[in-house]
Amino acid sequence: MSVSSGPEVVVWDTTYACPLRCSHCYSESGRRPSRQLSPEDMLRVADALISLGPRVVALSGGEPLLVKGLFEVAGRLSRAGVKTAVYTSGWVMEPWMADGLAQVFDEVIVSLDGATAQVHDRIRGRRGSFDRALSALTMLSGVARERRRQGLRPLWFGIDCVVVRSNLPQLEEFCTAIAPRFPELRTITFNAAVPEGLASRPEFCRFELLDDDQVAWLTSPALVARLRELAPEGVRVHTTDNQNLVMRPDRFARGVDSLVMQIEPDGDVRALPVYEGTVGNILQESPLDLWHRGVSRLSDPFVVETLSAVRTMQDWAEAVRRLDYRFGSAEVRSRIDRRSVRTNPPEFTAPVG
Repeated sequence: MSVSSGPEVVVWDTTYACPLRCSHCYSESGRRPSRQLSPEDMLRVADALISLGPRVVALSGGEPLLVKGLFEVAGRLSRAGVKTAVYTSGWVMEPWMADGLAQVFDEVIVSLDGATAQVHDRIRGRRGSFDRALSALTMLSGVARERRRQGLRPLWFGIDCVVVRSNLPQLEEFCTAIAPRFPELRTITFNAAVPEGLASRPEFCRFELLDDDQVAWLTSPALVARLRELAPEGVRVHTTDNQNLVMRPDRFARGVDSLVMQIEPDGDVRALPVYEGTVGNILQESPLDLWHRGVSRLSDPFVVETLSAVRTMQDWAEAVRRLDYRFGSAEVRSRIDRRSVRTNPPEFTAPVG
């Protein structure tokens, strides 16, 4: 797929409403207005995305299971031949939801950021979130087993772990203690935290963002082989450094990175994934025009200078802060100014309730 024809992947943050308060939250969900569309307008966005012909649309948030009309949107996309994925914390999962997800989504991903409640709940900012995530995984495993027994379309579900310093020692435990609890589990993905949103704060970078040696270890063939050896048979294990999201102009020009479009809950389209700054609304303008307008941001001299200099994780965090403040709206800059400036925030030291 070429740049001119549109994105391969669309990430749609369907709402900024969220029951959790994750220390690394890329969108600051749960701390700002939800900006959620009506079910009718969400279907209009789905139709606009279908016109772009992406390979996959990932519905995220916030917590997408709070969104009325989510299943209808996924059904509309699926019937048009677009693969769909949904990312959830599992906090609000109920049995009927697990069954409904199996019917319309190609992949269901539960976020789990610790192999123990102490680690996960501290990162996710709410006591009990670990137990809720495991409960959601249990429901999904049960639905998958029943669908397999009945010969229905398989439910493919997995675990996504945002890797930070405090959960880095637990990766093997994910494979040996967590994965075996869910016989139908299909994937575990360990993603290095991206310095986006709250994860771009200097204090987060000081306490939790992986350093370059840690990122190299996370993606090393030796570690990947070890994790795959420990995981149950049938569970695919992947690790990633997320460097494709840096969007360095030279890499993008060579076609190294995936073509990704990010959409905010109300239909505003980001110029570039990860970085603040929008180029218009998909309900009001041509989706392809918005895509081309976003890609053109990579030619902006300030962007070229800032992103071309990224070589380390700390470089990337600094680039995010510079670009967010340069291209973010007045509301975005005000929100950035309100972020914690404490040197030792509670979420980095103890569980919160």
